[in-house]
Amino acid sequence: METTADPADRMADGYLKADFPWYGLDEAFSGDRWLAPVGMNADGTVEHGSTGHGDEPSVKVEPTPDNRRFVVVVTVAERPVRRSSDGTGVLEATSVATAAWLAGSGLLSCTWPTQMERHLRQNWLDQQTAIAWDLADSLEGPGWSALTLPVDGVPTPFHYRESEYGWVMAGSARGVHLGAFGRGTSAYGLGLAQVKDITAYRP
Repeated sequence: METTADPADRMADGYLKADFPWYGLDEAFSGDRWLAPVGMNADGTVEHGSTGHGDEPSVKVEPTPDNRRFVVVVTVAERPVRRSSDGTGVLEATSVATAAWLAGSGLLSCTWPTQMERHLRQNWLDQQTAIAWDLADSLEGPGWSALTLPVDGVPTPFHYRESEYGWVMAGSARGVHLGAFGRGTSAYGLGLAQVKDITAYRP
């Protein structure tokens, strides 16, 4: 009898098959750790994923969105401009802006105003997503400030911004671009580190 793989197992497998290292908060963080689904291209190559820390940032879970405390670290593979798997197009190179966009859109996806009428939510999300894209495409602009945090113990510069929904930052480490977003906790004083054992994170 054929069995179907558990969705949690498939998610963990996506992290294990990646050809780049994953990053999360360092050992100073002692709370719950979990995984979000990985992002893949058309041929199944893993391109990015997110390690979560604290409350899972879903509008469907308790505590309520305004009371949740979490930090999500986004790891994006460093990729050059390359041909698509079917040979019909070209994939753009990844960059710090890619990590900033994924972090910004990730924050929006879990912090939209739950009291908003359903027919207004998509308009709000479209508008805020466009703003997040513009900000990610202008990392040297006035919408961002500088923040230095340790990554594997090495002081590393990040682009950082705050909003009423939380904060977002983006930078780079060896072979990857890093983004992060959070709510209910400060980005100042955080430390990032390469994940030694991804199975320590709950799918």
